[in-house]
Amino acid sequence: MPDFPWDTLDSFKHRAAAHPHGVVDLSVGTPVDPVPEVVQRALSLAANAPGYPTTVGTSELRGAAVRWMQRRLGASVDEHAVLPLIGSKEFVAWLPTLLGLSAQSTVVIPELAYPTYEVGGRVVGAEVVATDSTLSLGPGRPQLLWLNSPSNPSGRVLPAPHLKKVVDWARERDCLVVSDECYIELGWDQHPVSVLHPDVCGGTHHGVLAVHSLSKRSNLAGYRAAFVCGDTAAIELLTRARKHLGMLMPSPVQAAMVAALDDDEHVVLQRERYRGRRSLLREALMTAGFRIDSSQAGLYLWATRDEDSWASVEWFADRGILVAPGAFYGVAGNRHVRVALTASDIAIEQAAQRLTAG
Repeated sequence: MPDFPWDTLDSFKHRAAAHPHGVVDLSVGTPVDPVPEVVQRALSLAANAPGYPTTVGTSELRGAAVRWMQRRLGASVDEHAVLPLIGSKEFVAWLPTLLGLSAQSTVVIPELAYPTYEVGGRVVGAEVVATDSTLSLGPGRPQLLWLNSPSNPSGRVLPAPHLKKVVDWARERDCLVVSDECYIELGWDQHPVSVLHPDVCGGTHHGVLAVHSLSKRSNLAGYRAAFVCGDTAAIELLTRARKHLGMLMPSPVQAAMVAALDDDEHVVLQRERYRGRRSLLREALMTAGFRIDSSQAGLYLWATRDEDSWASVEWFADRGILVAPGAFYGVAGNRHVRVALTASDIAIEQAAQRLTAG
């Protein structure tokens, strides 16, 4: 395994912490705002859960996921094609293993990608190809193709026609398409579309899965609350494997997920928090001489001033700000940094002041 990327930021974190007013950490996407009260109540009410939960989750949870997919994303999903996950990261990491992929397999990931997509392929020894163009893949047949829209790190949104072309291409080659959509309710300049929307998949979910997380939209990173849905055969295969491996979501967390998925009010409130932070930080970055690329959605600003990303990380650290180098996300990110919006209003204001102070 490679070094965990964020461990390599330690020296810059110490450098930033030497700032007279301390460090403002904008390097990670972990929520800092409160868990919604409606979710906390649901978790508390379900606390008396002495028995084992089931791998497939409760019918209440699957039903809430179905309602949310239809209401928020315009995608009709069968309740039996929903599988709860103990956070989406474990699913990304373990999917190649659960699918039975091997050193003879090929996994395609985005050109700019969260590192775990590659790690999952490397665990099984598969060839991992980072590309945004199916034309570059040649005649071979990949077994798994990852999509991530809105993108982490860049915030790029893939339009429905583009997604449809990818799905059609993969279906012709019997390749499973899995779309990581954990930022899909956080569109700013563009409206993200699910891979399970009829405009993309043509009304059938054959060969397509969508992964959704409540970490960002509901501040539930600490709950490890997510689900995958779509192709029924793929869900059945994954369910069988996860039963053997004991991948069970705790019952109280399932109850909390139901409350979170059925409540849109807290999502609107959280979006407005991020909107204000994004506006302030974006303006400050541009004043400091950075260009903002992509960033149409999600919780990050993809910033550059056309220099090596580590040089930019050092520049920020000298101002008491920690950011993530684009190099974490692939060669294509070498001249960008990812600046997270997941800090308190006070911390974002401090960062903006430091950026514009020269």
